[in-house]
Amino acid sequence: MAGGFKVGRMSEDIKRELSCIMRELKDPRVKKAMLSIASIELSNDLSHCKIFISAMEGIEAAKEAVLGLTSATGFIKREIMKRLSIRKCPDFKFIADDSIEHSADIYKMLEDLN
Repeated sequence: MAGGFKVGRMSEDIKRELSCIMRELKDPRVKKAMLSIASIELSNDLSHCKIFISAMEGIEAAKEAVLGLTSATGFIKREIMKRLSIRKCPDFKFIADDSIEHSADIYKMLEDLN
């Protein structure tokens, strides 16, 4: 079970640092949307990492942000390696996710019921 703990800890570390890095990026595709990291799936061997990006503005804004993040992958990997003091950084795959928009829709429906 020690491997699961390491993967979980590394996922949280990556999520925390990536949130900071996203705020520092100059790319307008990433800047204009209110973004959130919905979840991270890190492989057990720490070589692959799927990062699900959600935007308050909806799925189209999330897709736009994914394009910006994908083009900045090299910079992001270097920053993660430097900030977490790791020798090898997982390969990142950014995926647009509509969970924030979906949650907001559900909340609005519940409010309408009242």
